[in-house]
Amino acid sequence: MNPMPLTFQWPDALWLLLLLPVLVLLYVWLLKRRKKLALRYASLSIVKEALGAGPSLRRHIPPLLFLSAFALMLLAVARPTAVITLPSQEKTVILAMDVSGSMRAKDVEPNRLVASQNAAKHFIAQQPRHTKIGIVAFAGTASLVQPPTTSREDLVAAIDRFQLQRATATGSAIIVSLATLFPDGGYDVSTSVQSQREREMRGGSIDDGDKKKSEFKAVAPGSYNSAAIIMLTDGQRTTGPDPLAAAKLAAERGVRIYTVGIGTVEGEVVGFEGWSFRARLDEDALREVARITQAEYYYAGNAEDLKKVYSTLSSKLVMTRQQTEVTSLVTALAALLAVVAAALSVLWFNRLL
Repeated sequence: MNPMPLTFQWPDALWLLLLLPVLVLLYVWLLKRRKKLALRYASLSIVKEALGAGPSLRRHIPPLLFLSAFALMLLAVARPTAVITLPSQEKTVILAMDVSGSMRAKDVEPNRLVASQNAAKHFIAQQPRHTKIGIVAFAGTASLVQPPTTSREDLVAAIDRFQLQRATATGSAIIVSLATLFPDGGYDVSTSVQSQREREMRGGSIDDGDKKKSEFKAVAPGSYNSAAIIMLTDGQRTTGPDPLAAAKLAAERGVRIYTVGIGTVEGEVVGFEGWSFRARLDEDALREVARITQAEYYYAGNAEDLKKVYSTLSSKLVMTRQQTEVTSLVTALAALLAVVAAALSVLWFNRLL
């Protein structure tokens, strides 16, 4: 874990820390009072016993530890939180993969499609066995080619079945991915994104008729920790819904969309089914999709870069940094210091503090 600066859910409770200087003054007063009482005895040995055995510095260690324990207990009352790295709770990952004709370009060896397939298989192999992975393939339209599953064999088989098609509909890929994660959300590529957003705000389903309306309430972007979408593409959107508007739908669900751009930024002329065109990478749109959903954009200019990107995403999804209440940890540390203080006092002076 990598603790970050603490914040507090009950910051007003921090006023209790003003008790600490009072306790320090009380300790100093008790030491002086004890010394005065000890000087009344004639016997020097009795004086030494009253003042405490051993070096004077060691005499203060148990009270100091106890004071530290008390300070931590007061902090615990304020319910501290910190951004720490913990095992991710994400249980479902949707891989939205571009299968448009431009993916046959060979600027990424052996070509963009094969490189993306190999990298995706490597990513799948790195995921915990309990993580469900679904695959959405998109070109002019988008479709779910493999529902979320823990079967790595089914996932690999789905990736191997990719067939290149015309056009690029990145917005459709996002909507189909959301429809996979939220089957009752009413997401449909045949319906405008704007009308879907308006319906969500009203709390209705795709056909409001006699069906029970689903209660929908927008959440903070990036706050949904049970799923994530990874979208890989090599080109600009040429058809389908606006990907930025679709990204806002995902943001309202709290789902992060990690975007991966593959290929050269300047693009490459590609021939496909009698057509010839230049496939350009729209990095600005991919960055914006990631920004809207509180995720990140990655660029992969070659096959090795693509594998590194997927490895980075794998570690990010397995371990995640999030705001977590650490009251129990602070309380446990306070209890440990209190026990150590008592043990040292008994060991050195045969008494509790």
